[in-house]
Amino acid sequence: MIPLREKSKKMSNTKIRRKHTAEFKAKVALEAISERSTLSELSKRYDLHPNLIVQWKRSLTENVVHLFQESPSSKGKDEKDRLIDSLYHEVGSLTMDINFLKKKLNL
Repeated sequence: MIPLREKSKKMSNTKIRRKHTAEFKAKVALEAISERSTLSELSKRYDLHPNLIVQWKRSLTENVVHLFQESPSSKGKDEKDRLIDSLYHEVGSLTMDINFLKKKLNL
């Protein structure tokens, strides 16, 4: 069995991989793009490796174009949603008609 002191030393040497939220990545990448701070200042401030900040910056600049493009899938979803809404409306009105007829016929 490993003594407690040795075990704690071994545990402290292992690094836990951090997971950053999309908001945090966007914040750091936007600061890197604005160039108000140097890369080394940002890496020290946020305790990140400079290569990671460069990757996030590159990802942001490559994907920012997609924000302003109208995707064909969004148009298809709008049409699909309208069709679904109209079908639900029709099913609702037919259900009301059936219930009305049941009451009138005393079924």
